[in-house]
Parts: sequence; C-alpha cells; structure tokens
Amino acid sequence: MSWHLWCWFALAYLATTLSPGPNVLLVIRNTLRYGPRATFVTVSGNLLAQLLVVLLVALGVGAVLKTLPPLFLIMKLVGAGYLLWLGVRQLWPSSPGRSTAVVRGDVPSFDRGRVWREAMFVSGSNPKTMIFFSAFLPQFLVNDRPLWSQFAVMYLTIAAIVCLVHAIYAFSAGQIQSRLRNGRLFAGLRRLGGLLFIGMGVRLARLQAP
Repeated sequence: MSWHLWCWFALAYLATTLSPGPNVLLVIRNTLRYGPRATFVTVSGNLLAQLLVVLLVALGVGAVLKTLPPLFLIMKLVGAGYLLWLGVRQLWPSSPGRSTAVVRGDVPSFDRGRVWREAMFVSGSNPKTMIFFSAFLPQFLVNDRPLWSQFAVMYLTIAAIVCLVHAIYAFSAGQIQSRLRNGRLFAGLRRLGGLLFIGMGVRLARLQAP
C-alpha cells in the first residue's frame, strides 16, 4: 500500500470512527463505571473482535454473509438483543446504589474477563461491521501487492485509530465524571446511556440485508 493510498484509508476510517456507536458507548460506560483500567480492557476486546472480522473479510466470509440472508438475520438479532439487554441493565441496574457509589468514588467490583468478553461480543456480533469492512477494505487493495500484508497494514491502522478515538472519548467521560457531584445527574446520564443502547439495538434489529 502506497503512502498516498494509506493516508486516504486512514482519513476515511477516522471519519467513520468519530461517529459514536455501540463500541464507543461501551467504552464510555465502562470507564464511568470502573475507571481507566476498564478502558484498556474494553478497547482490547473490541480490537480482537475487529481482527477476527478483518480476517473473515479477507477470507471472503463477508461476501458469503451478503448472499445468505438467514445468517445475516441471525447475527443481526443476536447483536440487537445484546444491545437491548445492555440498555435495560443501564436503566434498571441490579444494584440500586451503584450510580451514586460511582459518583462518591466507590468503584464497583471489576470483572476483567466479563468486561473483555462483553466488548468482544458487542463488536463481533454486529453484522453491519462485517458488511462495512467487506465494502470498505477492498477499495484500498492493490492487485499487484501481497494481499495479506495489505490487510495487516489496514488492521494495524484501524487498531491505532480505534485506540486514539476511544481514548479521547474515555478521557472526556472521565473528566465529566470528576466534575459530577450530583447523584441524580449521574443517574440521568446512566439512563441516557441505557436509552442509547436500546436505540442502537432497535436500529440494528431494523437493519435490512444488503
């Protein structure tokens, strides 16, 4: 991949990543709930899922997904159901005092494995991601260059951009949290996050097969 083509790829992917989606929302939620340590775990789970998606696209699975509507429907419903479940948990947390505890500085118990698996599932269960990569990545491939090396460069670029953008969102969320002293306000933000998860789940459930 030439330097000029790589710059266009990086800018194009950066533009798509700046728009908040389920992955960004999950990073913000986990950062507010568990602190900065959850940011790294969430981003790493997201990046591993995206690595698997890029590998599947390189193997042509994305094209198969387009030609098999039942598979697309299953992935769509699974991903939408999980986002809806996350939203409901945000609206009605199992621990009533959790939101005010976070404001006071009492960080709830942090399960690294659960947070990591959750991030992987949110990122990997969305068929829209694979469809997007299937349409987006081939536009930057050069036929006379080794295929796998180009996919490797693109994934490393994706990983760097995701880390940068998610770190900015997480840092901003942490700054907002440090200024929050009103438990009701924090609870309102938590409910807003829940509604956003539910809205994204509904939107994914209504997504039409390509």
